[in-house]
Amino acid sequence: MGSTVVHLTIGDPSAATLALVAGVALAKTVAALAPGVGAQLKWPNDLLVDGAKCAGILMERTGNSVVIGIGANLVAAPDLPDRPTATLAGQGASLDRDHFAGALGIAMIDALWTWRQEGVASIVRAWLPLAHPLGTPLHVSEQRIDGTFDGLAEDGALRLRVAGGGTMLVHAGDVELRRPVEEGR
Repeated sequence: MGSTVVHLTIGDPSAATLALVAGVALAKTVAALAPGVGAQLKWPNDLLVDGAKCAGILMERTGNSVVIGIGANLVAAPDLPDRPTATLAGQGASLDRDHFAGALGIAMIDALWTWRQEGVASIVRAWLPLAHPLGTPLHVSEQRIDGTFDGLAEDGALRLRVAGGGTMLVHAGDVELRRPVEEGR
């Protein structure tokens, strides 16, 4: 879809939280342009439709600049060996690429303003209702830990409720959604 360069300034929140900023902008753009699509954010950098990856966010930092790349599957999606993918067109949304990119750019400006002026906590509050529900089963690949989604910490870290009722914070990693175990099975 495109890339945005954010030049960090003194007083900006942690650059790592820009994935949440981009996620909020992306989810709000999809909701505005394709209101019938039930898209949800998955921490830290994916947009899912019916559990399948429909868009992703990549970030690369060089000095005091962060390049945020966003790829959205408007019409076509790659076949990935490790996860299902989806397109917005497959959900009945016919979107013009340039119109989508323009709307996403405006949403990024708005989300970046909120991030800079109101802080990460405000972005976290905007991100949570756009995500999968609390209690969603998750697996953190690097640590090989299963748990359930317990929201986000004020700094944007993933709160993972683990066996025994404790909560651990995950600041980086690949997180997979798991299907709930059906009762009686």
